[in-house]
Amino acid sequence: MRRAIAIASFLSMAVVMIPDSHAVSGVRIKDIARFVGVEEMEVVGYGLVVGLNGTGDTRGVGFTAQTLSNMLKVFGINPNGSTISPRNTSAVMVTARIPSFSKVGDRVDVYVSSLGDARSLQGGVLLPTPLIGADGKVYAIAQGSVSTGYIVEGVGARVQRGHPTSGRIPLGARVEVEIKGEISKEDTVRLSLRSPDFTTASRVADAISSKIGEGSARALDASTVEVKIPPSSLKDVVGFLASIESIEVEPDTKARVVVSERTGTVVLGGGVRILPVAIAHGGLSIEVTTEFEVSQPLPLAPSGETLIIPTTRLTAEERPARFRKVGGESTVEDLIKALNAIGATPRDIISILQAIKEAGALQAELEVI
Repeated sequence: MRRAIAIASFLSMAVVMIPDSHAVSGVRIKDIARFVGVEEMEVVGYGLVVGLNGTGDTRGVGFTAQTLSNMLKVFGINPNGSTISPRNTSAVMVTARIPSFSKVGDRVDVYVSSLGDARSLQGGVLLPTPLIGADGKVYAIAQGSVSTGYIVEGVGARVQRGHPTSGRIPLGARVEVEIKGEISKEDTVRLSLRSPDFTTASRVADAISSKIGEGSARALDASTVEVKIPPSSLKDVVGFLASIESIEVEPDTKARVVVSERTGTVVLGGGVRILPVAIAHGGLSIEVTTEFEVSQPLPLAPSGETLIIPTTRLTAEERPARFRKVGGESTVEDLIKALNAIGATPRDIISILQAIKEAGALQAELEVI
C-alpha cells in the first residue's frame, strides 16, 4: 500500500495595472477637487437602542443602566437602579455627516455603534438622540430602526453575517439647524485638490485660465488653486462654479506599487519604471511519500499479531534558476510579462518587487498592506 502527498503552493493571482498618466483621458475638476468652504459637518451623539432580543448590554455595563434610569425619570418613573436589567437595551454612539447648505428638515444617514458588551443590535430601535457638532450645539436629531448584520444560532452551529454590533439608519437624522457654507471671499474662490500634487495643481490652473481668461487662476501650493471671478459672473456665482467643475484636466500621480500578501493582489500604478536588473527565480518541489508494510506473525506463534508499519520518505527538488533581464526603458507591462515568463506566483511577485526595490531598480514607491 502506498500513499503520496504532494505539497505545493497555489495562490489566486490578481494583478491590476494602471496605465500611464499620458494615456489617461481628462477628468472633471469636480472629481478631483472641491471648493474651499464646502465641507461636511461631523456630528456625534450618545443614545439608547431598545427592543433587542436579549442581546443588549449586561448589568456589568453601569452607564447603560444609569442612562435607562435617567430616561425613565423623564416620564415620571423612578426605578431602582439596582434592579434594572438592560438585556434588551444597548448604549450606543451615533455619528453622521451633514453636507454644507443643508436646510432645516433635510435628512441624512446615521451610523450606530455599540458602546458596551451587547452581542447584537439586530432588530433594535434608536431612541431620539441629539447630534452635536464640535461647538457643542445640536444640529440634528437621530431616530429609527437600526439596519445591521445578523447572527443565527442553533444547536452546535452559529452563522454570522456582517458586524452585528454596528449598523446604519438610512435617512435617520433630521437636520435642525441650517448649515451655511462660504464659497467665495470677495471676488475669488479656492479649489482644494483631494490628492495634493504640484503638477496636477498647475494643470488645473492652466485649464481654468485657458477657458476663462489668461491669469484668472493660479496654483498657490500642491493642493490649492485660487480662481478670480470675472465681474460678469459676480451675479451668477453658482453658474460660474458649475462651469469650473465641468472643465477636464489630466491629473498626474506618483509611481506607486501596492501589494497585499494576504490576498495576493498586486496593483502597479502608471509611470512605474524599472532600471536594468536581472531576476533569477527558482522553484522548490517537495513530496512526502508514505509506504505501509504489513508484518504478519509466524505460523503457530503463541502470541503473534498482524502489524501495519508506515515508512515515510521526503524528497525535495529545486528547479534550476532562470534569469530574465528587465530594465532600460521597461514599463510596468514589461515587468508583468517578465514575471509571468518565469512562472511567478503572487507571493513570488511580492518578494521579487521587494528585492528589486532594495536593489534600487524599482523607480516607484512600494507599499505592502
